[in-house]
Amino acid sequence: MTDIRFYHMEQSTLDQALPAITMKAWQSGNRVLIKVPDKKEADRLNDLLWTFHSNVFLPHGVDHEAHANKQPVLITQGEDNKNEASILLLTNGCTSEKVPDFDMVCEMLDGRVDAHIKEARTRWKAYKDAGHDLTYWQQDENGKWNKK
Repeated sequence: MTDIRFYHMEQSTLDQALPAITMKAWQSGNRVLIKVPDKKEADRLNDLLWTFHSNVFLPHGVDHEAHANKQPVLITQGEDNKNEASILLLTNGCTSEKVPDFDMVCEMLDGRVDAHIKEARTRWKAYKDAGHDLTYWQQDENGKWNKK
């Protein structure tokens, strides 16, 4: 079964939370696939991951560039796991039919978007019914993640 984590962002934006979670996953020796809704968001997050911290290097690319299969962190709009990632990060309400193919799936849930919260509750139930291991992570007032 897949380890599925819901990260409920209440204090941070995606742009603040995603780089740290991605970095932690990559530094743990995992390849990471980040799913986004469209090319515009893929390009935006690509720029973000190059510039989020002046002293940090997070090797990554986007799936429409050459050598996507060699990237330790890959941003995609599709279902193909071109870099053979073991961790999938779902952003902006994205879903995946290939959840069981990953060791871990992290749903980045924006607590300020009611539709995303409602949809996440539906996915939580479906994941649970499918027998996946689920955890819910919520931010405290300082932005620290706490397992609930």
